[in-house]
Amino acid sequence: MNIGLVLSGGGARGAAHIGVIKALEEHGIFPTHIAGASAGAIVGALYAAGVPWPEILTFFKTTPLFHTKRFARKKPGFLNSDNFYNDLKSYLPEDSFDALKKPLFITAANIVDGTSKIFSKGQLIKPIIASASFPGVFTPTEINGKFYVDGGTLNNFPVEPLLNTCDKIIGVCVNPLKTVSMKDLKHSYSVIERAYKIKVAAESSTKFPNCDLVINPQELVNYSTFGMNNMDAIFNLGYTATQSALEKNKELFIS
Repeated sequence: MNIGLVLSGGGARGAAHIGVIKALEEHGIFPTHIAGASAGAIVGALYAAGVPWPEILTFFKTTPLFHTKRFARKKPGFLNSDNFYNDLKSYLPEDSFDALKKPLFITAANIVDGTSKIFSKGQLIKPIIASASFPGVFTPTEINGKFYVDGGTLNNFPVEPLLNTCDKIIGVCVNPLKTVSMKDLKHSYSVIERAYKIKVAAESSTKFPNCDLVINPQELVNYSTFGMNNMDAIFNLGYTATQSALEKNKELFIS
């Protein structure tokens, strides 16, 4: 049975994906095809390469985002995306989709012409970085003369590449929409961020019916996109939500 796994973007909340993988494996479920955006692209690529989930969690815990060596110089962004290449290279020594053990699909958005791109062959690390480059925070990533930013901008829940190849699809969405009031939206940037999150949540939820099982831990609303200090709690939310979902759907993955 071909089992697809869709991993959404969500910044630090992407650590929940690792908990999902742990729970799936404990139930004897090993996805064969992976599609991911942003943080989901990072987890998905490492998983597709055969990196065990404890090591993926270590990567999330030990890769500092806001280090002085990451700062961009004369580029449109606070953090230079290129400076994350070596972090991934240590886990992905062969920089190619062909070296992966499972088919992988990664989304990114072309910041110039406004189109969505799905990467699935050729060089691997730059598409991962591009997909995880949150606009305005990370610099755009150049690939073959074109510039890309966060895959979540246009396709945060990339189920499409899996529809024709997988018998079952598991979707994991780690950016639930938090309930707010106008008192929470005091600044222009908070209104912009809110609008972005509304768009992403709406577009993702319309694709949930394409999945046989959706894991969407609502408690993740309590954690921020760049809150890197709560990895264990976020990981555990993904794990427990998946355990609960599988208990309720025991017959789903019996071939």
